[in-house]
Amino acid sequence: MRFESTDATTRIDACTLPTEEQPLRVAEFEELFAAHLVGVEQPAPTRGRLTFDAGAPGVEHQIRDLTARESECCSFFTFTLAPAAQPGRLVLDIEVPGSQQPVLGALMQRAAELGPAS
Repeated sequence: MRFESTDATTRIDACTLPTEEQPLRVAEFEELFAAHLVGVEQPAPTRGRLTFDAGAPGVEHQIRDLTARESECCSFFTFTLAPAAQPGRLVLDIEVPGSQQPVLGALMQRAAELGPAS
């Protein structure tokens, strides 16, 4: 585990989720992607954008809850959820430091596999 200090904040640059809980968290992301994901973009190696259909009740809450819990154990993730330009859609912007590009790459690849049809 590597620690980085900047100003008054300390950041853990590794996942602290217990190993036995990791498959459950992956399953939560996979369920979200399969059910509601409509767009996947990776404009840069450290940035990703996922677009969700927000038409079903509770989708926004599900995304906010999941990303908040993920940020607790993987503080290197920055998640920003906002309404999309298209009504009924939400955009989740994801950013990671350069050292975490492989993690973001794997997440985006899994989203593309489970999300919208090509």
